[in-house]
Amino acid sequence: MTEISPGTPEHHPQADSGDVNVKELLLLLRRKESNWVEWGQACQQLQKAGYSSQAIFEETGFEPIQQNQVIVASQVYATLEKVGISDAVRSRFERTGSDSLYELRILTQPERAAAAEFIVARNLDSEGAREVAKAVKEFSRRGSPPQGFSNHPGDAVAYGYWRSAREHNDLQERSRLIARALMFAHTQAARQQIEKLLTESVGGKQRHAPRFPFYRLEAEEGVPRLVPVAGQLPLKTNDLKDFPTLNSSGAFQLVEVSGKQILMAIPGWQVILQAQDLVGILCNTSQLPTQTTDKPEDILLLIDRIQQEWDAESYFVVDQAGQIEIKWFPDAPDTTLLGRIILVLRPKKILDEALSRDVWQIDE
Repeated sequence: MTEISPGTPEHHPQADSGDVNVKELLLLLRRKESNWVEWGQACQQLQKAGYSSQAIFEETGFEPIQQNQVIVASQVYATLEKVGISDAVRSRFERTGSDSLYELRILTQPERAAAAEFIVARNLDSEGAREVAKAVKEFSRRGSPPQGFSNHPGDAVAYGYWRSAREHNDLQERSRLIARALMFAHTQAARQQIEKLLTESVGGKQRHAPRFPFYRLEAEEGVPRLVPVAGQLPLKTNDLKDFPTLNSSGAFQLVEVSGKQILMAIPGWQVILQAQDLVGILCNTSQLPTQTTDKPEDILLLIDRIQQEWDAESYFVVDQAGQIEIKWFPDAPDTTLLGRIILVLRPKKILDEALSRDVWQIDE
């Protein structure tokens, strides 16, 4: 790599670049006048004027990592003012807090404003801001807020601790996580949801609902296709030409036969071969009794109607006022079981369906 000498234009650009007064900007940074917001704007203007971060460091003492922080944080601050923030938030971040606002760069503008308000209200430092930003970002990936929690940043952080607490069997660690969740919770509904875990830990170990037996189709060979048979040779040309097309649709490529019966080809996995009376039901993950995915998704429930014996590690379908309902029973139920769910099938993910048809584009 070629070293930039102090006399090169890139290292020391023109003292006056257009509307930018380089001398004044360098002096502002060297004396640390005004506030960090203007420092960030000054660093950005100098970089646009041709100064490298190393050159700015040598002229002002602002290290490159510090330059990057105040530049990004000043941009975040500008978006906060654009969206609208309270006087308390504006006053706090005008004086200090570039390290906290830097952490909010991963959020959308409305999310940044809400997070900033929460950070100031709770007097959180940069580590707390990083925790809030990460929690809000992960929370936003969900299709809808989980039961009991709102979109407020406090509830987003509390949800993360609540979810972790549910997965811990150690009573001390579980209690610590619950306490953290309660500390951040913003709504009363969220607090009530968290307090349920506290009741469970005091009452002793509770049986938790089992995981759904999810499987996602991945390999092309795992996505079979039904092919219609027009007959056997010798065969008339018109018999072949007039034979109706077998059309498939939906995420699982369902095929309608004779206008009434719908078929789907399933790979011959062992669990499928062992089923004696297999029936499929289409539904969405949002219709399941427990939250299982970040975003709603179409799925196919495969049910063996012959398996009607209760098992605490399985889900079953039962009759509820004439409607099919999915249930998990921690203990043997009094109701009649209509069948056990042996598999929950997710469709194969296709990032770009049009591109997948043009193999030559992929090869290139």
